[in-house]
This record gives sequence, structure tokens and C-alpha cells, in this order.
Amino acid sequence: MFKKAVESKSHQRLSGADRKKLKRTIKDKFPRASDPDIDVLLPPKAEITVAKLQNRVLVYGVEGGFPMFFDVDGRGSDIFPTVYALWKVPELLPAFMLKGGGVSRYVIGGADLMFPGINVPPEGLPSFVAGEPWAVKVPGNPAPIAVGSTTMSSVEALKAGFRGKALRITHYYGDLLWESVENRYVPNAGFLEDVVIEDPSTSSSFQTSDSTGGGGETSNGQQNSSESNERVESLDVNDAPADSAHALAPPNDDANDSTNELTVGVGELKLQDVDPVDELNGQLSLSSADIDSLLDKCLLQALHTTVKDKDLPMPGSTLWSNHVLPCRPSGMTLDIKKSSHKKVSKWLQAKSTSGLISVKEDKYKKEAMLLSINRNHVDYSSFKPEKRPVQKSDQPSVNAANESRSSKTLEVAEIYKPSVHVNPIFSAVEADTGKLYSASEASDIVFKYVEKENLVKPTNKSIVVLDVVLCDALFKGVIKKGTTYPTEIHKKDLGSTFISRMQAHHVVTRGSEQVVRKGAIKTIQIVTERRQGNKKVTKLTGMETFLIDAEALAAELQKKFACSTTVAELPGKKGNEVLVQGGVIDDLARHLIEQYGVPKRLIEVLDKTKK
Repeated sequence: MFKKAVESKSHQRLSGADRKKLKRTIKDKFPRASDPDIDVLLPPKAEITVAKLQNRVLVYGVEGGFPMFFDVDGRGSDIFPTVYALWKVPELLPAFMLKGGGVSRYVIGGADLMFPGINVPPEGLPSFVAGEPWAVKVPGNPAPIAVGSTTMSSVEALKAGFRGKALRITHYYGDLLWESVENRYVPNAGFLEDVVIEDPSTSSSFQTSDSTGGGGETSNGQQNSSESNERVESLDVNDAPADSAHALAPPNDDANDSTNELTVGVGELKLQDVDPVDELNGQLSLSSADIDSLLDKCLLQALHTTVKDKDLPMPGSTLWSNHVLPCRPSGMTLDIKKSSHKKVSKWLQAKSTSGLISVKEDKYKKEAMLLSINRNHVDYSSFKPEKRPVQKSDQPSVNAANESRSSKTLEVAEIYKPSVHVNPIFSAVEADTGKLYSASEASDIVFKYVEKENLVKPTNKSIVVLDVVLCDALFKGVIKKGTTYPTEIHKKDLGSTFISRMQAHHVVTRGSEQVVRKGAIKTIQIVTERRQGNKKVTKLTGMETFLIDAEALAAELQKKFACSTTVAELPGKKGNEVLVQGGVIDDLARHLIEQYGVPKRLIEVLDKTKK
């Protein structure tokens, strides 16, 4: 964000109304901030200024002081505190703790933060969502060194095995935003009392102090100009003066000595061939033969426990991520690149050669497809699956966060009711025809019938032979007169065809409130159009489907967008329409997703003002 120099287009004071609006935005964006915390950052009697940069970024600060917040898009929806602000109020944002000083040098060099560089506590990381602002701290020091936004949610990170990019850094100690203020205030001793800069390649350090006089300032300036790429790796605010609460302390040598160096690519951290994550966790690195053995064990565990014949054929990527990885031992990473096979497709082809599974490459998707499983194979029959409890490393914190937001938690599920077409199938397996079923439960019913009547084709296990009852349930009334009814169907098409013959319903749950409606779920529609005087207005309909009160939403949007809103009944239809003055179609859709949990796929947007 501030890697390149950007000039300011304008610099002005905030009016009283804009000042109040900024404080409301900060309070809504950062729930951890109390009113006293906001007053510390933006004193009530001080003038607040805003600088508009050429890249549309707005920088807010105290006049004659330091920048405290910056707005990335200039609309208040993507606002972050600066490092200066976090030193005054360190707990303003939740923070990722680095594994050591060896990682911090890359963060303050402008690289994004990767999950392998984060110290994950035994109880797991707190719950977070994608796009949430987080800070970065080093061990043993409360002063954050960088701030950014998360690239994925905690649930997605857990599924990925805490691999990949965790935080997209937007501002860090030592970037141009920092230097623009440092160059103005450090020579005048207006901000930092002590500056300690340690050379990463040696043990030498240079220190300046306000009490050293002009000579100390000269050495500090020379050091900053000649060693511009060297930054401190540990910051301390405990001994800072009350008016600034800022100071810099040298890094922790013990922590740095025990941290293996990570190599960095352009804009992000990458691992070396020897995985520092395993070494930092005290784990021994496994040989390729050990990893091959572990892969085979996880595959057999998955084939015994989670992979069912009705799910076949299955893409190799799905088998790997949804079945094999969850079967690995607790606390251990499983990297296919460290095995002798190097790729999932080659590993599956090797298992296919041994006769355990049948695999074929999909020419369109360019990946291996699992077609069938030889459950009579000697490896399969000799393997005894382990009974493991479900891992819940992050679940307590996630559940706690969800319970605190129970009023905003939304669950939408598609369910189905047996119709006259499929009632004979349910009766044959003694299932309740008046009950509502999920898609997977309905699919289990038809496969249970196939197993009971022994309808699987002996020569091809992926084909189901249709008897009279099953054929009528699937195709009666669909096949045109004069056309021959099919005699068999593929397993991958059986479940979806059976479900299509049932009556569609949907259930919407928000907190303790639950509603079941007939038919497919309807989407929320957001339309922006022009009115008289070339003014834009945004119309929102369909919010009742997701148990959202129109009046409460209108009042909330009025405060959020600082505009007028009205609620009107839809003529000739059930439901209301919320009208918002202005073209806020994107912001409104984002608000429904983030605050009310409405799935993005169930929101339709149409901007009639664009040609």
C-alpha cells in the first residue's frame, strides 16, 4: 500500500459532522475500541485532518501529530489503524503472533504474512472471517509491527491445514507512511526517545538518544540513510512517554537464534525445502518413504470411513482435500510434494496400478478421477481403520463467536418432501413419506432401495438396472409417448434424478427463529436506477426470505450510509421494498453478506445506471 511514494492531492481539517461520522465508523469497524480509546487516538479538543492521496487513500490524523487511520478505498468500508495508533492502543485489533524475529524481517520488508510463520496456540486461533483487519506482533512484545486484512476465514484456514497466505499486509513499520512522519519528527526529537537499529548480518547496533545532542542525531540520520533496509524486529511501548506511548527496543536474541530463516518471494513468504514449521514445532522431518507410507495409511482410512461407492466417480482433488487430509494424524502436516510421487494424480495412478482403486484421467478437467474401489484387495481387507474423535481444535472459539452473533447467524438449507412419484420407493424401504429430507438423506433412500432389490449391474458396478418401481419413480410422465423407457442409469445420475422428482422446500434459520417454506428459495434483488434530477436510488426486495425485518434494516442503512431510507409495500405482492437514496448497490450487497450472513449466490444485483 505504501511501498511507493504517493503525493497528497489535498490536506484539510474535518468538520464537526465528518468528525462524528469518522468516530462512528471506527467504533463500528473496531468493536474492541472503547470511547476512551477513541478519544486517545482522536482527542476531542484537537483538530483532525484528512489527507487525500493520489491513489484515493485517505489518511486521518491529529493536526501537527501523527496519522492514526487510513481508508483504502476512501469510502469508510476498508479502514485500518496505523502502527502509530496501535502503539497507543495495542489491543485495538486482534493480532497474529509471529514464531520469532526471523519472520518479522520479511513482514517489515513488505511481504504478506503466511500461515507457517504464525505461532498457533494449543487452543487454536480465534475465529475470524475473510477481509477482517488484524495486526502482527512479535513474541514478548505488545507493540504491533504491521496491520492488514485476512485472506480467508478461520474455517477455511483449518481445512487448508494452516497453509498459504494468512494476512495481506497494508501498512507496516518502516514503510513510506512511517518514514514520511519519521523524517519530519525524529530529527526534532518529537516522537522517538530512543532508536535502536540492529544489523541483521552482524551483532552491531546503533543507538541515538535525545540526550546525546546533535552528534547523536547526525549518526542516526546517517544510519537511516545508509541502512534503509535494516529495521528493528522488536518494538516496546512499555517505557514510552505518556503522550506518545512509543519506543523501539532491540530484538530478542534467544527467540531469533531458535528460529530458522524463511525465504521470501515477491510479496509473500515461502518455505524452504526443509520445512521450518516442523522444526519450530519440534517435529522430526519425515523421509519420502515415511510420507509414502503415511499417504497409503490415510487413503485406506478414508476408503474405510468416508468414501462411499455412491459418491463415485470422484475427482482426485476432492478425494485429497475432503477425505485423505482429514485422516492424517493429529498435529501432523501431509505434503504430497515431499513424497516420492510429488503429485496427487501420480500417487493415485500408482494405487491404481496396484489394483486397490481404479483411476482414469479426465481430459477436460486435467485431473485423475476415482472410478471404483476394490474392497477385496489384500491391502484393503488387511487394514483396520482407527476410530478417531472429531478434531475440534478451532471449534470452541468459532462456536463462541457464533453464539455472540446468534442474532445475525443465518442458515439456509434445501430440503425435499416425497411426492406421489417416489412414494413407492420410500414405502419399500419403510421410510416416512410425510417427512422432509435433505438431499443426502433422499439420496440414501434410493440407494438403500437399490441395495435391497440388488439392482446393481454385475458386470459394471457403476450402473443400476431399473426395475418397474424405480423406473416409474424416475421417468413416469417425463418420457414422451412413443419413446422407450431407459433400462439402466449411472450411479452418479441416480441421486440427482431421484431428488428432482420430489417436492422442493427450503428452511431458513436465524438464531432461534426457523421457517420452512415450499418451493425453491428466492433471491434478494438489489436494483439501482435513476430518478428525476439525475439522482440515483437503490431498491432492495426479498429480504423477508432471510428473516430480515425491513423497518429495522432501513433504519440501520440510514445510519450506515448517512442517507434517507423508506419502506413501502410491494403492490400486488407480499413483502416490502426498502429504498435507499444513492447508488450503494455494492456496499449494500456487502453489508448483507457480512452482517446478515446472506450467501452471495442468493443476492442478485442490477445497476440500471450503467450503459
